[in-house]
Amino acid sequence: MKTIAIFLTLLFLPMLQNNLFSERADRVTDAIEADPGKEFLVYKYEIKQNIAAPARYRTQRAFAEADSINADFVLLHLNTYGGTVNDADSIRTRIMQSRIPVIVFIDNNAASAGALISIAADRIYMRPGGNIGAATVVDQTGEVVPDKYQSYMRATMRSTAEAKGRDPQIAQAMVDPSIEIEGVIEEGKVLTFTASEAIRWGFAEGLAENIEELLETAGIENYRIVEQKLGFIDRMIQFLINPIVSGLLIMLILGGIYFELQTPGIGFPILVAISAATLYFAPLYLEGLASHYEIVLFILGLLLLAVELFAIPGFGVTGVLGAIFMISGLALAMVGNVGFDFTGVHFGDILIAFLIVIIAFFVSLSGSFYLGQKLFTTSRFGELALSTVQETSSGYTSADNTMKGLIGKTGVAFTMLRPSGKVEIDDDVYDATALTGFIDRGEAIRVVKYETSQVFVVKA
Repeated sequence: MKTIAIFLTLLFLPMLQNNLFSERADRVTDAIEADPGKEFLVYKYEIKQNIAAPARYRTQRAFAEADSINADFVLLHLNTYGGTVNDADSIRTRIMQSRIPVIVFIDNNAASAGALISIAADRIYMRPGGNIGAATVVDQTGEVVPDKYQSYMRATMRSTAEAKGRDPQIAQAMVDPSIEIEGVIEEGKVLTFTASEAIRWGFAEGLAENIEELLETAGIENYRIVEQKLGFIDRMIQFLINPIVSGLLIMLILGGIYFELQTPGIGFPILVAISAATLYFAPLYLEGLASHYEIVLFILGLLLLAVELFAIPGFGVTGVLGAIFMISGLALAMVGNVGFDFTGVHFGDILIAFLIVIIAFFVSLSGSFYLGQKLFTTSRFGELALSTVQETSSGYTSADNTMKGLIGKTGVAFTMLRPSGKVEIDDDVYDATALTGFIDRGEAIRVVKYETSQVFVVKA
């Protein structure tokens, strides 16, 4: 008798599962049946790009506007091949927390991060020929990342599917190739559904060629659509919070500071650095990622570096702390922490932010040093340099032949050379440039050549 009971359970288990997940709560139907004669207000926005910070920004703006106009439904028009997990998780969370029912229209593709976003919605409709799935986490080269990241994605897919009444095992199979579900997916393959397969297994509610057909299929007959319209400032914020643009701004900040240190007074390089810092922090602050303490941390790092360069010889604890504070301020501004509370912030998000800043930091310093060497040690700088040779035979002579007599002499660094500065030779002070590296104030130097009205020195 016990054997027969087990057999019947196994036989009808798939049917019971399908019934369980098909009888989930449907907020769309509830909203329609609550007032079937009204004109429903549908707020529509699009994500037709990789899932990254700009897509997260569009989503935050969309739900804020939908709430402000008291929309009845939010409709996401989605077509993406995926993107970053942290941004996809932020979008997923915002959709699941929405008091307004959310409908997703998959226009061809909802791959990887797009699949996670889609299954967070109340209903999914797909264009014929569309696909959803393949949510394995990969790095920028397309290589599968370690299992600790896959484990997080598996759990997120399961919990999202459970919350929306969809089969969590199927959702996990979109991430984990070790999952085998009879009739759905074989072991060793990552699950991707076609539109018809998604409908069959409860991961989509229907097919639609366009938005109008979708709303008709969903039973929303009397409606008015309000589309998201981003203004110039919104588009600028989207552009500036892109990780690539953020990295370039960091390079401009550091490069501007470096070149300002090579020239006296306040000039163009420091204006570039200030402008880049403003463009970096302002959109992150407006989006709620950057806070006051992160900006203060960055400024404090700058002050410590200035103290190290101008008041303390060498490069010691003050300079190291300054660099750490600057990097931390720039990186933490990208992360959605609240003060020193990192609850809910994934370690991967913090790691990516620090990697972006550190890479930009070293690329900027290396590029600035190389460019600085070229600018200060050659006369070939486009058409800004005079190319005519003033030969002695034509009557031209050096204004001060004694400068060439300095070659081979020794002295001391009158100021720190970074690489430019001043040196003291035989009680006289001359402008000089270090050929290799920096030279601290008071170090012994030796003149190796004289070009373009400049003395070039090395450590003695």
